[in-house]
Amino acid sequence: MTDARFEDAEDAPLYLAAETAEDLKVIAALAQDAVFPIAEMRWQPRRRRFALLVNRFRWEDRNAAERGGRAYERVRSLLVIEGVLKVRSQGIDRGDKEMVLSLLDIGFEPAEDAAGQVMLTLAGDGAIALEVEALDVALKDVTRPYAAPSRRAPEHPE
Repeated sequence: MTDARFEDAEDAPLYLAAETAEDLKVIAALAQDAVFPIAEMRWQPRRRRFALLVNRFRWEDRNAAERGGRAYERVRSLLVIEGVLKVRSQGIDRGDKEMVLSLLDIGFEPAEDAAGQVMLTLAGDGAIALEVEALDVALKDVTRPYAAPSRRAPEHPE
């Protein structure tokens, strides 16, 4: 059996789940550079769910776009974290409803048993820490891809 490749997805919408730190690395790579207005962030304490509706850069399509000489793409995706007990944030003005945030990374810091903390690292020194019962994260594309407005792939110079 071989590992899955980006090309295996073709144009199908992504629907991935993570229950281990290794699984989460895949979701983190695909969600890197997703942007979202602060108003698209929801915590539902009774359901123990935290969700973001993001505009995700389609990293899995980057090489095909370059080979085909066509625009890079983004897609609207839901990033859902289940079993959330507590949410903390820093570097975010939650009163600024026009603020657009950029997701840089998603990590997991395990604690006792299966519990731990999911850390969403944002551009500009922002972060969201989610205390979870267990690691249960999903990323699901919910629209068709569209041309990236910037017409560029995100860059991370060192």
